[in-house]
Parts: sequence; structure tokens; C-alpha cells
Amino acid sequence: MLILLCGIVFLHVAALALLFVSTVVSAWAVNPTSSADLWFNCTTINGVNSCQPGDTGVWIQAVQALMILSIIFSFLSLFLFFCQLFTLQKGGRFFLTGAFQVFASLFVMSGAIIYTVMNAEWVPPSESFGFAYILAWVAFPLILISGLIYVILRKRE
Repeated sequence: MLILLCGIVFLHVAALALLFVSTVVSAWAVNPTSSADLWFNCTTINGVNSCQPGDTGVWIQAVQALMILSIIFSFLSLFLFFCQLFTLQKGGRFFLTGAFQVFASLFVMSGAIIYTVMNAEWVPPSESFGFAYILAWVAFPLILISGLIYVILRKRE
């Protein structure tokens, strides 16, 4: 049982780290001379790097909010797991923890879908999706799987 709990916590922390990196790193859209993320657009010209605030459109603010909510819900889910681990009765299920984790996965998915659809309006066609965007999509199934594991998991002595 201890190995299972350690594995679940490791999966949760790894997914939380992926979420955090994908939200903070400036690589949602990249090309050889520029990169863009949810917050800034950076350009390198003649070795000089200049960053300007990103688009202030409603859709990018929705993506920003959804990614931040996913981090908050995933962190709260981890906190709730440890609280329930010590207070839940034997045989109880981690429904609240799983629900928070599933909500976090839905927030990531929604934010990534909005970014995918609206990206054509904001980013020039010469740019491609960067690794932070891909990390957000990788984090989505990991968070969903960990949320489902929490729902199925029963507390044992």
C-alpha cells in the first residue's frame, strides 16, 4: 500500500510540475527569432532580447485564468489527499481529492483548446507550437488519470 501511495503522490507532483512549467515558460508559440506564451511575447533581434506584454484579448485572459485555476485545484487536491489520508475512515474513498484533480484536468484541457483555436488570430503563421504548449497537453491526461485513481482508491490500514 505504501508503494501505491508513493506512486500516486509522485504522479500527482509530476503532473503539477508539468502544469507549473507549461504556465510559466515562454514557449507556447515559437520560431527561431521569437517566442510567445500566455504572458509575454519575446523577440530576439541582432542578439538583443526584447519582451513585451502579451495580447490583452478576452480569450488569452481566459486561457491564463484556466491554467492558473488548474494549478490551484491540483495543489488543493494534493493538500486534500494528505488531509484525507490521516482523517478518512478505513475503507473510505478519496472522492473530494479526485474531484478536485478531475476539475484541474478539465481546466487544462479547456485552456489548451481555447489556445489552439484562437492561436491563428494572435500568432503569425511562421510560428509553431512550443514545448510549453505540448507540456500542457501532456499534463492533461496525467492529471485526469491521477484524479480517477484517487476516486477508485480506498483507504486501508
